[in-house]
Amino acid sequence: MNRIIRYQQPRRAALFPALANRALWSGLETEIDRAFETALADLTPPAVAPRFPVDLYEDKDNLYVRAELPGVTREAINVEMVDDYLNLNASRKSGEESFSLARSITIPEAVQADKVSASYENGVLTVTLPKQEQVKPRKITVSVN
Repeated sequence: MNRIIRYQQPRRAALFPALANRALWSGLETEIDRAFETALADLTPPAVAPRFPVDLYEDKDNLYVRAELPGVTREAINVEMVDDYLNLNASRKSGEESFSLARSITIPEAVQADKVSASYENGVLTVTLPKQEQVKPRKITVSVN
């Protein structure tokens, strides 16, 4: 005897349990908000100081933070090390307007805060953060008995 079985297409909840409670258009609102914020960003003054890009790199003895700050005078730059954060602040005057730039960077390794140095040349700020002795790699010789 043949039996006919009705096929039911699996529900989305059965296939993807994580999406069961999520509305079909839930991400649309976020994308629309982001589009409006981007389009209107030039019309409203920023609530906080604009961020500028920085490069982080290291060698065996030091960590380095490099930031491009064109048009900023050396006197208008403030570099401060607080706990595990490097705070960079600068201001630039353009005509009658003054712009403030700020960036706070988490330093991933232990550094010698009392030996941090900074140099500024041709619009590029370079901060040198010497690593603590125990963080530096050491070569250990193995003796054979």
